[in-house]
Amino acid sequence: MKRLLLIRHAKSSWDYPMLADFDRPLNPRGRHDAPIMALRLQALLTPPFRMIASPAARALTTAQLFAETFEVPESRISLDGRIYEATPGTLLHIINTLDDADDQVLLFGHNPGFTDIVQLLVDGPLPFIELPTCGIAMLGFEQTRWQDIVPGSGKLLGFRYPKESLR
Repeated sequence: MKRLLLIRHAKSSWDYPMLADFDRPLNPRGRHDAPIMALRLQALLTPPFRMIASPAARALTTAQLFAETFEVPESRISLDGRIYEATPGTLLHIINTLDDADDQVLLFGHNPGFTDIVQLLVDGPLPFIELPTCGIAMLGFEQTRWQDIVPGSGKLLGFRYPKESLR
């Protein structure tokens, strides 16, 4: 079984209007939420796993905060510029070309692409309209090869987000 975890970047700052969208940093809430979400996810992960991030500042910083929490070196984060502003078609292509040796992949990126790819891959209703900042959609696939993943072939295994109440 393949597991794909789509992690939307944590809350970003709009305090610097002169910055390009690509360069927007995380705001204090984002820097607070990312390690908390990493801890929530850590209990559900079984090593090994691959981490791939958009190189946009807010997505890369989110991935770095997750890596720090997981106590894995930042060098384990691969960058893929196609994730930034990706369409569902681009994201599906990225997924289909993942290394089959990796059974668990964490992708760090952006909306609307991440919400759209979850809607494309999961057959059935979702517990969210839009993947929130630092939200995590955990998808499972029966396929043994990433290239065999097609629309509707995924199952939503879980959905986590910063404002959820944990009992």
